[in-house]
Amino acid sequence: MIDDIAASIRKVVPPIHKEGRPFIAIFAAIALVLFFIWQPLGWLGVGATIWCALFFRDPERVTPLRDGLVVSGADGVVCDVSHAVPPPELGLGSAPMPRVAVFMNVFDVHVNRAPIAGRVTRIAYTPGKFLNADLDKASVDNERNGLVIESVFGPVGVIQIAGLIARRIVCFVREQDQIGAGERFGLIRFGSRVDHYLPAGAQPIVAVGQRTVAGETVIADLVAAGASRTFRKN
Repeated sequence: MIDDIAASIRKVVPPIHKEGRPFIAIFAAIALVLFFIWQPLGWLGVGATIWCALFFRDPERVTPLRDGLVVSGADGVVCDVSHAVPPPELGLGSAPMPRVAVFMNVFDVHVNRAPIAGRVTRIAYTPGKFLNADLDKASVDNERNGLVIESVFGPVGVIQIAGLIARRIVCFVREQDQIGAGERFGLIRFGSRVDHYLPAGAQPIVAVGQRTVAGETVIADLVAAGASRTFRKN
């Protein structure tokens, strides 16, 4: 009976990532203090605590595992699909590569997942500004943490970019780690962006404005690199 109740709760309340527990505790403590000051303020604190808990939610995802599929590393909205020169610290050269950028607002899940299986050959942290993450220049100017995953189809770059509110990028993996597609590799606190740099010739199959789910939404197919899609708003 208890197990059934616990399973029902898990279906309604998503798991909370351990990185968020200290922040939730702080929000809860502030809410308690606010109740002593003035009850309406306390209820505002409760609302903020609930938001903080939801921000750090870490739901399970079902990742498609066919060779060549590249999945989104972030929940959010595609804000750019183009060719761009990857940041120099990744060591991916100076030629433009296919890029898919996903913007996360403060209500999205912020746990980031590996877009493809392979070996992490490089991790590079770069300090910078905190511009609005949906601006194109945020890829160059903002604080960021970049990974290169060496897959059987070539290197794939994935970059965690801090945003206007984000002030902390967390990376869970190390260089030379093996990682599977859809596995958690990091987290960005409070609004941000993730850029994906794909091997030359890759054809993104998402469009600007499309919503993605980390670890689930396929953003490119490296086996069918010549395939393309058209899109229509309904």
